[in-house]
Amino acid sequence: APVPIRQLLNLGPRSAEWLAAIGITSADTLRRVGAVAAFVKLKRSQPAASLNLLYALAGALEGVHWTEIRRTRRLELLLAVEDCERRQAEGRLPPAPRRARKR
Repeated sequence: APVPIRQLLNLGPRSAEWLAAIGITSADTLRRVGAVAAFVKLKRSQPAASLNLLYALAGALEGVHWTEIRRTRRLELLLAVEDCERRQAEGRLPPAPRRARKR
């Protein structure tokens, strides 16, 4: 059975709700999408999402508390977010997936 987002380290109810709204409801989906792409998609729908959420997503995938993400890793993540946003602005990345409708 898929591991729900809420069972990952660093991710609470609000993060899980925001992620579900962009179609990410399991650890496998988050792993497939990646922390950076998930954060960029979240920022479009949740402008209040802070960089702490980026670090929380990365930490969830890496198995560490978000406050333990090293400074060099944080910089890598920030640069990757900038690159992802730039590529999207240039139209080189597909738009965020639409949320599946419940039937």
